[in-house]
Amino acid sequence: MKVKIFDYGSDEKNYYVVYKVTGLNIDEEERLQGNVEGDVDIKNGEMYITTHFDEKYYPFGSEAAQCRMEDFISREEIEMTVYLTSVLEDE
Repeated sequence: MKVKIFDYGSDEKNYYVVYKVTGLNIDEEERLQGNVEGDVDIKNGEMYITTHFDEKYYPFGSEAAQCRMEDFISREEIEMTVYLTSVLEDE
């Protein structure tokens, strides 16, 4: 499984991060679809998970994130990988 941040930002009062997940088999896709938090879409064999945040919890909203964006993106990708792995292991 490989997790990459596909998009992030805000629209009106909604802060979001879209994760692109690849390398899953059909069984893993189905298990994640019903058990992860956020909106899940499958397009061309790739899973996209959109997670919504309140402004105060948005991972890219801090001043530190703006200075070290690559570090914050990498950390978010690792955290989502760990989260998805734990969901798959719990099933």
